[in-house]
Amino acid sequence: MDSAAGGGERWRSEKRMHKPPSTIQSLDHGIMCLIFASLDLFDLVRCSSVCKSWNLIINRSKLLYSLYKKQEGSDDPSSLSTHSERSLNIYLEELAMHHHRFSLHEGSVFVEQWKGHAIGVDKCRMRMGLVLTGVGDKVMRLWSSESYKCLEEYSLSDMSPLVDFDFDESKIVGLVGTRICIWRLSGNRSLFPSREGTFPKGICMRYVDPEAVVGCEDGTARVFDMYSKKCSQIIRMQSGPVTCLYLGEDHRIMSGSSLGSISVSDLSSDLQVVTLKSADRAGIKTLCYNPSSHLLFAGSTYGCASCWDLRTMRMLWENRVSPNVIYTMQNLQHDTSTLVVGGIDGVLRILDQNTGDVLSRCVMQGGHGVPTSSSKSSYGAVETKRVERLLEDASIDSIPWTDRPPIKCLAVGMKKVITTHNGKYIRLWKFNKSME
Repeated sequence: MDSAAGGGERWRSEKRMHKPPSTIQSLDHGIMCLIFASLDLFDLVRCSSVCKSWNLIINRSKLLYSLYKKQEGSDDPSSLSTHSERSLNIYLEELAMHHHRFSLHEGSVFVEQWKGHAIGVDKCRMRMGLVLTGVGDKVMRLWSSESYKCLEEYSLSDMSPLVDFDFDESKIVGLVGTRICIWRLSGNRSLFPSREGTFPKGICMRYVDPEAVVGCEDGTARVFDMYSKKCSQIIRMQSGPVTCLYLGEDHRIMSGSSLGSISVSDLSSDLQVVTLKSADRAGIKTLCYNPSSHLLFAGSTYGCASCWDLRTMRMLWENRVSPNVIYTMQNLQHDTSTLVVGGIDGVLRILDQNTGDVLSRCVMQGGHGVPTSSSKSSYGAVETKRVERLLEDASIDSIPWTDRPPIKCLAVGMKKVITTHNGKYIRLWKFNKSME
C-alpha cells in the first residue's frame, strides 16, 4: 500500500515537473489589457508591432486611441473620428521620430556584436527587422536584428565575387561579377540570361522594385528590369567611374564619381538632369537621399559631408566632419533631423541634417577586450560592449585602432545602427535611453 502511495506521489511530482511553463500567451484578454493599459503611448505602440495577437488586443480595446485622446484633452474614446485616427497616425510617427532623434543624440549606447562570417565582410543592409550581410566571402547571410539568429544563407561558391547587393520583402538582388543575380528569400536563385561580360565592370548597385541600377567603371548607369530580365536603359552619368549610387522610389538616380562630381538623372529619361560639385573636389564615396525633405547628402574621400536641396539644386551646407575618408551615411526613413555617418577612423557620428553640425561621436570601448556580458546566438557568442560618446575636443588619435575599426557600411533602424568593418564581426549599436 505504501509502495503504491509512493508511486502515486512520484507520478504527481513528475507530472508537475513536466507541466509546460506558463507563457504570456496563456494570459487571458482582460489581464493583457490591464498590462498594456499601464504602458505609456510609445511603449504601447512598440508592443502593438510585436505580433498579430498583441496588435489585435491593443486595437480592439482602443488603448492607443484612449491614450492619445487623453493627451489631446479628451477622455471620451467615442469622440474619435476618421480625422482623429489620421491625426493619431501622424502623431505616432512624430513621436517615434522624436524618440529616435533623442536616443541618437543623447541616449546611452551599447554594442552587441557577433562573428557573422568566416572572413571580413564589407556590406550590410537592414529592412523590416532583417539584416543582410556579405561581400568578402562567398556567402550572404540574413539575420534577425532582434535575436541575431541566422535565418538563411545564400551561397556564391560557383560564381564570381559578389560586388554589391540590396533586398526587399521578397527577394535579394546582387551584382555578381558582371551579372545580376536574384535570390528569393526562401533561397531559390536565378540569373539574368545575359552572357558574362555583357556590360563593363560594375562597382556599385541599388535596387528599388522593379529596377536595379548598376554603376559602372565606364561612367554609365545601367538599368535592369527585374521582370523582363533585360537592360532597359544606359545613362551616361559621369566622365569617370561611378563610385556610389542612390536609387529613389521617385525614380531618381543619383551617382557619385571618383572625380568629385554628383549627377542626378530621372528614369523617365536617358539624359542627365544636373551635375553638382562640392567645394573640396574630393572623390565621392557615398550618397544618401531623404525623399521626405528632398535633401541629398554626400560623403567624400576628404572627410567632408555635404547637402543639396534637389528642389532648387543648391548646396545648403558642407562640413568637414572627419579627418579621413567617409565610407557610408544613412538616415532613418521619415527622419528629417539626424544623419548617421561612418568612415575610416571608426567613429560613428550623428549629424544634424539641416546644418551639418556633428551632434555626437561614438566609439566602442575595448574592441578586442573583455566584453561586459556575453550570450549565445544560433551562430555564436553575442558580446555586449560599452560605447563612449566623445567630447568635441577629445583626441581620436589617442584611441587604439583595434577599438575603432573602419566603418565600411552602416544601416539605420529605429534607435539602432548596424555596422560592418571588413572584419568577421557584425555590430548592432543600440541607442536606448528612455525619455522623461
